[in-house]
Amino acid sequence: MSTTTNFKRIALVAVAALGLGVLSAVPSSAAVSGVTVTVTNGTSTLQTGTTGGKSDTSTAAVINVTGLQGSGDSITVTAAAKSVPTGASRVALLGILDTNTTSGWARTDVDDLTKMSTTLVLTGSGAYVTDSETIATAAYTLAGGSAGYVGARFFLQLESGTGTTIAGTYTYTVTVKSVSYEAAQSAYSSVTQTSDVSIVVADLASASLVANPSFSTAYIGTTTGNTTDSIVNALSTASDTPRGYLTIKLRNASGVTDGTAARESVTITTTIGQVGTSTNRGRSVVLAYDASSVDYNIYSDGTAGTGTITISTPSVTFSTKTVSFYAANPATLVASVPTPNLKIGSNSDSVRVTAKDSNGNLWTGDLYVYASTAADALIAGSNSTPTVCSFDTGTDQRHECTITGNLAGTAKLKVINASTVAAATVTSNEVSVVVNGNAAASVKLSFDKATYAPGERARIYVTPVDSAGKEIAANTYSNLLATGGISTAASLSYGPAGTTQADSLTAVSITTSANASSTTGARAGSAVYTVYMPTSGATVTISATGGSSLPLSGQVAVTASATVTDSGAAALAAVTALATTVASLKTLITTLTNLVLKIQKKVKA
Repeated sequence: MSTTTNFKRIALVAVAALGLGVLSAVPSSAAVSGVTVTVTNGTSTLQTGTTGGKSDTSTAAVINVTGLQGSGDSITVTAAAKSVPTGASRVALLGILDTNTTSGWARTDVDDLTKMSTTLVLTGSGAYVTDSETIATAAYTLAGGSAGYVGARFFLQLESGTGTTIAGTYTYTVTVKSVSYEAAQSAYSSVTQTSDVSIVVADLASASLVANPSFSTAYIGTTTGNTTDSIVNALSTASDTPRGYLTIKLRNASGVTDGTAARESVTITTTIGQVGTSTNRGRSVVLAYDASSVDYNIYSDGTAGTGTITISTPSVTFSTKTVSFYAANPATLVASVPTPNLKIGSNSDSVRVTAKDSNGNLWTGDLYVYASTAADALIAGSNSTPTVCSFDTGTDQRHECTITGNLAGTAKLKVINASTVAAATVTSNEVSVVVNGNAAASVKLSFDKATYAPGERARIYVTPVDSAGKEIAANTYSNLLATGGISTAASLSYGPAGTTQADSLTAVSITTSANASSTTGARAGSAVYTVYMPTSGATVTISATGGSSLPLSGQVAVTASATVTDSGAAALAAVTALATTVASLKTLITTLTNLVLKIQKKVKA
């Protein structure tokens, strides 16, 4: 390189360092210098064939090229693929985004194949007629009509509507070649710079393999395909037959319902028993998840007690689950009678039993009910052939025994843990049931209390009874009450603040309950209505007339009354009582004062 050229380059660099504002003239010939290449990575979307796949300049990678040129110098920009995901076939384009030459300096001309004239034509019939080309043929040249600063921004994008896009990173190498004209040698010299730029194509949310806590679920139950948690109580004796199941559904962030995209290993641990599959199980296992929903087994291993099960994946930790394994035999059987009055024939859920093992865990094995004596068996069942009870696996979690009423009367029953009395090792307390097959002869009305506060909830009971006035088994009566049902002069329509609708009292067809319920207020042998008392003190009287389901002697008017306390009267009574107490205290104080004065006089004397 000549001495003259070196001086020119030094001068240009010095001027550039002082700032563009103080540069008053540029040499007519100088080598390309100060070439800067900056890149910004781009993005795109998945595409198959000609469908989908967003690609435009707003998401493209950007290459910004600037430099200082002498007259006759140029900068050429090209690109080539460096690495793309296997199987991807979309075409990459390189194009001009805009020129960025500083105002007042030499204009940048960009040409795709050859140096253009001083006019940049992006469309039309000029020397440059396209805004982009495939990287296989694209070669853009920056040149100034005279010495000065030149620059342009280029975009590199994946063309939409062509080929297939696979998620991953598409990397391209951008080559910037600076060509300088050396006047002294009448020859050109070149310097090449390369920069890598990437376009990242992310998986669709629906295709992500990562499990999302908001959409993934884990449930425990006694069957496969659980959609809610249910209680698992199982015999602790070791068995290769699953005692329960964990239903796992992994979903990605898109919440796709079939869940086929999410794929993560599942780690399950338990403090009692075993979990896993028929071929891979233990206290702690790591299992494959390879479907939209997978059921993992819960096994008993001979250990009785309550186990805690934890379930997690690399991305999700589920709430813990509980499983109970009960001992081979129960320790206690506690029987109760929710249905005190039975009909002739079959009566379900007539005796209930809570069974627990020695650890206090619920025992859910087979239990049997039998009559205590042969005489009891004549009324309800046979003492020689105990009847198996069923276990309610729902929220009740108890044994329920069906009793067959044979004859009217009272029968005593017990529950055992074997199908014969001789084989039983545990026996429950003795309970009694009444078999009453009599027809309804009349009806009674009653409240659940005698006195209520203003606006308080009240329950009204309609109870059919036999000719002896005894309650009878649950039944449905088409016309237990005459037309109009139950009537009252008091306002019983709404609850507090008028927000709670009370039950209608006009029904004439009545169904009585078999069992009592503390939740609904139901009573065995009665129908229940919920109402709300008036908000002021009063005596509330309800009345009804027996309907055609009763004999003529029972088709008469019946009533029931309850009192609503008067809050004002109660307050007045309280004030009066307080005044009386104050008066009594005042009298007592006066008496004590007089006594003290008498004592003082005697002491002075």
